[in-house]
Amino acid sequence: MNTAFYIARRYLFAKKSTNAINIISAISMLGVMVGSAALIIILSVFNGFEEVVLKMFNSFTPQIVVAPAEGKTFNPNIKYFEELKKDQSIYAFTEVLAENALIRYDEKQTPALIKGVSDDFLKNNSLDSATIDGVFVLHNKIGQPQAVVGSALQAFLGVNPADPFAQLQIFSPKKGATGNSVNPMDDFVMLSISPAGVFQVQQDFDNQLIVPLSFARRLLDEPTNVSTIEINVKPNVDAEKLKLTIADRLGSKYVVKNRIEQNQALYNLLGSEKWMVYIILTFVLVIAIFNIIGSLTMLVIDKQKDISVLISLGAGKRLIKRIFLAEGMMITITGCIFGILIGFVFCVLQKKYGWVKMGGEADFVVSNAYPVALKWKDFVLVFFTVGFFSFIAAGLASNLSVKKIDRINQDL
Repeated sequence: MNTAFYIARRYLFAKKSTNAINIISAISMLGVMVGSAALIIILSVFNGFEEVVLKMFNSFTPQIVVAPAEGKTFNPNIKYFEELKKDQSIYAFTEVLAENALIRYDEKQTPALIKGVSDDFLKNNSLDSATIDGVFVLHNKIGQPQAVVGSALQAFLGVNPADPFAQLQIFSPKKGATGNSVNPMDDFVMLSISPAGVFQVQQDFDNQLIVPLSFARRLLDEPTNVSTIEINVKPNVDAEKLKLTIADRLGSKYVVKNRIEQNQALYNLLGSEKWMVYIILTFVLVIAIFNIIGSLTMLVIDKQKDISVLISLGAGKRLIKRIFLAEGMMITITGCIFGILIGFVFCVLQKKYGWVKMGGEADFVVSNAYPVALKWKDFVLVFFTVGFFSFIAAGLASNLSVKKIDRINQDL
């Protein structure tokens, strides 16, 4: 066994002449344990919120989206897109035509995004869970077009999908309209459509009105072009690899994005918030770790006679320094390991039983309990964070033992 480690282990468990040394060491270990547990718990909670938020966005965000590099629309009737439609790795190939328009219902009206989608849009398995009223369909039983209203839009207009006579009137400017018509309504295309249901996902989506692509083409007077093409792949298919292949084949005239690129601001926000909390809690943890300096300083004073004996037996400065370095590392790493275990157990119990609830009602969390998600990278991060600062603190403290050796040598 390593000599420095052996002696440090004996010092760790041996009774000190001054009881305050034991108390300070215990406080240092307890502080590191609490700080490590808090880091694991907070990081896991942020992971849980991240999963919940991304799950909401991903329910309506396609895995791959193709858009024009310039302009608002493009012609989807090219050979490569026809090949993609037949690609066996693609689960849903949705053509989308979207534009802002004015929506009127009874006496209320508001501008909103009209999103016309092809039938493959209905292959999304998340649509049923997102529907909070009525049904998510684009045509009724006799083939007439129907719309699905976002919850925010429905709340403002007061749309009732259960009303058989309910009609949404949608106004869109005609192409080439000059605005000089005697009747201003002549400059607009006006179509009516009945609401089939209401969906709720997230605020970015809940102001939309989803309609059949054919209806959007008539409304916007766009018989051929589309705004985007949304692609979802089958399970076990590498979406990122397919995205790179599509981008390479289409060239610079098109922009091809994955989910992260479509919601880059959201991913950056979630990542930055998590790192900021990690940095703040790390500062708290560093304060607890540096308590070890006081503990080791007092231990050096308490073991002055032992140091003299070791020097007499031929021990050098390096060995003495390693003893107290190992002592400090054992105190902090022991606290870190117990803290990680406590954090792990707490997160597992919270995930299973949901004991800790959020203060108010949260629509995005079913059980209203704080969500948690364990990631092994967080455990490694916390362990190495504690290890790094522990090494610095213990190194500073062990230098005091070397200075004490110099004084002992002078006395000898």
